[in-house]
Amino acid sequence: MDYQKIAKEVLLAVGGKENVSANAACMTRLRISVVDPGKADIAALKKTEGVLGVVDSGTIQLVFGPGTVNKVGEEFSLLTGLALGAEQADQDVGTIAQENKAANKAKHNGPVQNFLKRIANIFVPLLPGIIAAGLINGVCNVINVSTQGALSGQWWYECIRTMGWALFAYLPLLVGMNAAKEFRGSAVLGAIAGAMSISSAAMPLLSKFHDADVLLPLTGKVFNPGAGGLLAALIAGIFFAYLERWVRKWMPTILDTFLTPLVTVIVGSLIALIVLQPIGAFLTSGIFTALDFIYTSLGVVGGYILSAGFLPLVAVGLHQALTPIHAMLNDPAGATHGINYLLPILMMAGGGQVGAGFALFLKTKNKKLKRLTRDSLPVGILGIGEPMMYAVTLPLGKPFVTACLGAGVGGILASLFKLGTVSQGVSGLFGLLIVIPGQQLQYAIAMLGAYAGGFLLTYFFGVDHNRIEEVYGKNE
Repeated sequence: MDYQKIAKEVLLAVGGKENVSANAACMTRLRISVVDPGKADIAALKKTEGVLGVVDSGTIQLVFGPGTVNKVGEEFSLLTGLALGAEQADQDVGTIAQENKAANKAKHNGPVQNFLKRIANIFVPLLPGIIAAGLINGVCNVINVSTQGALSGQWWYECIRTMGWALFAYLPLLVGMNAAKEFRGSAVLGAIAGAMSISSAAMPLLSKFHDADVLLPLTGKVFNPGAGGLLAALIAGIFFAYLERWVRKWMPTILDTFLTPLVTVIVGSLIALIVLQPIGAFLTSGIFTALDFIYTSLGVVGGYILSAGFLPLVAVGLHQALTPIHAMLNDPAGATHGINYLLPILMMAGGGQVGAGFALFLKTKNKKLKRLTRDSLPVGILGIGEPMMYAVTLPLGKPFVTACLGAGVGGILASLFKLGTVSQGVSGLFGLLIVIPGQQLQYAIAMLGAYAGGFLLTYFFGVDHNRIEEVYGKNE
């Protein structure tokens, strides 16, 4: 057997020297960490002389058998210039999680996911303001009720309240601005598009002329800028971006600076008023109707489904569709008056992962898995679930499923307790900061329920020692 030839064939099949980040040999397998998994030709590896099997999970593991693997590994190490034994196990949990996340993202990177990612990109920059304003509104409401308005009229108190009011009052403007920018239009024109969704008595469309309201065509009704909400601003901002680019294509260069924005605003505003605002209103109403059905009509069943099904949505990139929904739920002028009843249920998904991590840590004897779960658990408890999900449960498969199913226990409790948040942006233990004041104990109980559900299901049904060995190797 020509071990050097085999090593060269393996190197070529995994994408060349530049695609190899680490290599190591255990008793029977050559483990290869690659930079871009998409460049590896698994079919070619399986046909390589001496290869008894290929395991493609995180690292590429080639089964050669005792003795052979060491000789092939030595030749492979010479070709890569990397010390044999410097495998992915030397990386920290954050690095492994990021690599696995990138690989998972590559598998689920279709048009829908890419579009939803762009929608999320519109709202993510707004989160600091939404978090701050939501907390201000929630805390001030509690203060007003508990003190019977004792601070009302105090200049500093009303100044703080103004900041909470201002963000949500003008949020459509910011959404329209970011939407236009994300879709390669002028941000300021997108802001103008979003302004159509801002309720203001000074808006000319809402003024009276000769004691008569301005009535819209088709409906014959007075314009209601709040009906379309943030979705109307989002759609209008995207539309303005496409319209501006289309106008610019045929506009003479000498007139472009002046007429392109003018035509975009005039034509875009008329279409936004007659077409896009009703579409936004329809979608907004539909979303709230669906959420109300799940939350109210399905009750604990709905809570279970939402919490158990959230992380599978994250795994395929569809969770980003919820970003604008959370913003609408935390809007004090919205249907829920600023209380987000969906978020606490979804936050239980992370609790199920933490419970699964504890179960794996206690039951496995695999040193690498123990280290990864040990490093992932503290940040998971605090609400950062990516290390546990992408470095531990998702690569193993079964623990991810049992963690999700166990998280449903927390979702049931969150529904029963009617938990709500006044803001967003954090989860886990930090979720105590944003739940409705007075619900901290119930939130902690629900999270413990998610921990318990994930732990028990994983401990009894989610530990596959053979799979652990395939993913993380044997203890040597």
